[in-house]
Amino acid sequence: MKAETVRALVYDRWPEGAVASTAQLAAAGLDDRVVTAAVKSGALLRVRRGAYVLAAHWNTIKPWDRDQLRIMAHFESTSGRARYSHASAARLHGCHVWNAGSLVHVTTQYSNSRASAGKDVQTHRLPLTEEELASLWTPDGREILATSIERTVLDCARTLPLDKAAVIGDHALRKGASLATMRRLLEESHVTRGGRRASDLLQVLDARSESAGETRTRLLLCSFGLATFKPQVEITTTAGLFRADFADAETRVIVEFDGAVKYTDHKPTQEVLLAERWRENALVEAGWRVFRLHWNHLDRPGELRARLTAFLGQPGTHKRPLPA
Repeated sequence: MKAETVRALVYDRWPEGAVASTAQLAAAGLDDRVVTAAVKSGALLRVRRGAYVLAAHWNTIKPWDRDQLRIMAHFESTSGRARYSHASAARLHGCHVWNAGSLVHVTTQYSNSRASAGKDVQTHRLPLTEEELASLWTPDGREILATSIERTVLDCARTLPLDKAAVIGDHALRKGASLATMRRLLEESHVTRGGRRASDLLQVLDARSESAGETRTRLLLCSFGLATFKPQVEITTTAGLFRADFADAETRVIVEFDGAVKYTDHKPTQEVLLAERWRENALVEAGWRVFRLHWNHLDRPGELRARLTAFLGQPGTHKRPLPA
């Protein structure tokens, strides 16, 4: 069968959804011979044994969207029997996940070897109470099992660095997770490993952070000794009410995290940039100074600290809060 014929057949009969199992493909009239030919021709990509995606779709999506599809590929190839946890559960709950790896995490209460799970899966053998279980739903209405959002945050806190876990935890709070429930579950848990890390995370979570970048910025500011910078501060200007990502009322300095999404959501980039300039001019007229940082700056905290130190030392700043 020619590659063009195989590609046309796959596209014509592809089931609904981004990921399809071998059984779903067979039901659509795409047998093993066609699937094998489609993989060889590059029309299909096998995400894991028994689960496939259209290569054209896979090649155009972001890495974090691929991580989501890896979970769905596992779900399709295992008939939905697994309970997803850790970063995988965070993704299913719709939380921001930053740099947490592409492995699919499942939690069982019985022994399960890595070999039987697959190289793309990290299995955890941990006790789960009824309160720590959650049922979520796929886009086509099928039940998918996960840990509760509170248990998910605690599991991520035990296994991820603080900043990565905080990105998940901050967004979980914004989505309605209960900090009080997390504290109680941690106190009642029989899992002792990582308990101190989980406790440390709960001390720094803040639902006011609206993105992974803002979470990371907040933690860095605190590590620099700048706890006086508060998130989401509302400032009245001649151009209207402005909500700063972080602001210190005493120094009258604003720190703005400029994520790319800020300039691409809903409005044309030029319009957003012009409005941003008007707002910044109004803030300057009101006696504020604005320090802007981008995603790549967060990966070089030493340089960022030096730049911020220099900025706070410039004329117009009322004090220099950075310690020597």
